[in-house]
Amino acid sequence: MGGMLTITDDTRAFVVAHADDDVRDLALHAPRDGDVDVPFALDQIAGRRKARTKLPQWAACDGIVYPPHLAMEQCSSQFTARYKTDLAARLLTERTAAGTAGADTSLVDLTGGFGVDFSYMARVFDRATYVERQEDLCELAEHNMAALGLDHVEIVHGDSVGYLDSLAADSVSMAFVDPARRDAHGARTYAIADCTPDVLALKDRLLAVAPIVMVKLSPMLDWRRAVEEFRGAVREVHIVATGNECKDLLLVLARERTDAPRVFAVNDGQHIDFVHGVHSDMRGEAAERTDANAQADANAGDAPLWLYEPNAAVMKAGCFGLLSRRWPVDQIAPNSHLFLGRGERAEGFPGRAFAVEAVSTMNKRELRAALAGLAQANVAVRNFPLSVAQLRRRLGLRDGGDAYLFATTSARGEHLLYVTRRA
Repeated sequence: MGGMLTITDDTRAFVVAHADDDVRDLALHAPRDGDVDVPFALDQIAGRRKARTKLPQWAACDGIVYPPHLAMEQCSSQFTARYKTDLAARLLTERTAAGTAGADTSLVDLTGGFGVDFSYMARVFDRATYVERQEDLCELAEHNMAALGLDHVEIVHGDSVGYLDSLAADSVSMAFVDPARRDAHGARTYAIADCTPDVLALKDRLLAVAPIVMVKLSPMLDWRRAVEEFRGAVREVHIVATGNECKDLLLVLARERTDAPRVFAVNDGQHIDFVHGVHSDMRGEAAERTDANAQADANAGDAPLWLYEPNAAVMKAGCFGLLSRRWPVDQIAPNSHLFLGRGERAEGFPGRAFAVEAVSTMNKRELRAALAGLAQANVAVRNFPLSVAQLRRRLGLRDGGDAYLFATTSARGEHLLYVTRRA
């Protein structure tokens, strides 16, 4: 490996002096003479600015060196990295309680990358090893781990498969793998077997080396299909979202075979564990409360009517029947993924709640009455024949405001519009 990153005093001074300047303007007008590495300096200014919101703990550390823009966009956020850390700590605690953990704990990250996930997870292990085949990333990680005060880590420049083959059985407490999702031509891939390394092919070797393996996959993948492909090795599934956008699909592999993994859906501070009853939703069976309940609730009584939209993690998990078993809500229809409830608001529901002010069919007279006084609204469609743009044109409404319109199809095939306000 090459030496530690060397940053000239002039470059460092330039970064400090222009920390809050516009990067694009700097790129056009920065001086090209002297001892300032302008491209590197611009990466540092842009990287630290991005880190202030994405990685605030890193941004607070003056010694961090940031990679180019694309790597900063693609790296884990502080929230998702800390989630993996808490998960790793819990898995270690469970093994200790079961009497199956050694006195000395160790982590190996076989796909180190920029090192954000590694820098957080390493803190809950006695020893941690970062493995990366790109030498420049290894150099960056070596610098940054030292800046973060992580003196119990080892940086290894090498191929993940080769390094894995060098490890003895049961030599690591936990292995972490985040396969690259681009092929040899740079095109994005999503299938597990098309990523590098192929964790499906390495599954048995990984589990021989470590009793716990955490695999980070594309949130675009169908988690049920991924579970099937690992053939009973998946103990837990974690769907992690932040800002209502799915970021990570994490699989925890274990040696003990299971056909019923625990499924966790996480959206910022909202957590839901689908450990109970997940089998029925995996087989696509109907929820215990039928869609007819939702129609009855919508038409009955003077109690307040609420519409609920599950968060992104729950939507990805797809275990909608369980929501009706845990909260007093019912699906409007099997494919709507929207729920209704009467009376008190369903506290703790994993998603957004809206107070329903009117419900209308697409009949023109009904629509005029339901939309009276509205000039703008936020519009969403679920299982509906029109797009948002088409529906907005038909209704003659501008975008925005504090009204939320949900257009969907009921279990009886009616096209309905729910006029709501955010709770």
